[in-house]
Amino acid sequence: MHGFRHMNLVRLVCLAGVFLSLAACGGKVRYPSYYVLNVPPTPQVIVPKPMLGSAAVREFSAPRFLRAGPIVYRQSPEQIGFYNYDHWAVDPRSAITRAMAQNLQARGLFESVHLFDGRTTADYLVTGTLDHLEEVDQGHDVFISVAVSAQLLDLKTGDVMWRDGSSETTKLDHHAVPSLVAGMSQSAEKAVTRLVSSMQDRLVQLSASRGISDNGRQ
Repeated sequence: MHGFRHMNLVRLVCLAGVFLSLAACGGKVRYPSYYVLNVPPTPQVIVPKPMLGSAAVREFSAPRFLRAGPIVYRQSPEQIGFYNYDHWAVDPRSAITRAMAQNLQARGLFESVHLFDGRTTADYLVTGTLDHLEEVDQGHDVFISVAVSAQLLDLKTGDVMWRDGSSETTKLDHHAVPSLVAGMSQSAEKAVTRLVSSMQDRLVQLSASRGISDNGRQ
């Protein structure tokens, strides 16, 4: 009987410890924070005439780990990690895709630019990949790595008229997730702008060497 009472006392003490632990943890509950990649808009550029006809921009692809939800950090080239409580509210590929379409429209390279929906016809198709969008830790320094690649396809001939990649690496001064996301947004804008500039240079070369007509047909 004495042993039975002792056992019950031990159980009560253990349960009390569990409840106290839960109560202590309850005061430190952390809820996830959600962020959106906000690529700054490109200023409108006035051009004499569009170089090509209509273009559609298909949603960019990306490695699975970049669209899983949590924001990614990389401690070494071989190892990636995920922030437990900091997530993308929207797949960042959508922001990159819209930024590409908006930048092309602002440059006036095409008569019209729209997001690919599988129904609307176009003369050209822009496809691409978000290759990198992560924090990179190097010792005590923290960097932002953004890389985007794309290509321009002539839907009539099937020819790839242009293909290139663009990357932007920026040192992060304040190691906080809001600063990280803001830096990613700015770096993404620079990478996309550089990519569209590359496309424009290529189209100018093609126009001079192959005589692209106003409606985009040779």
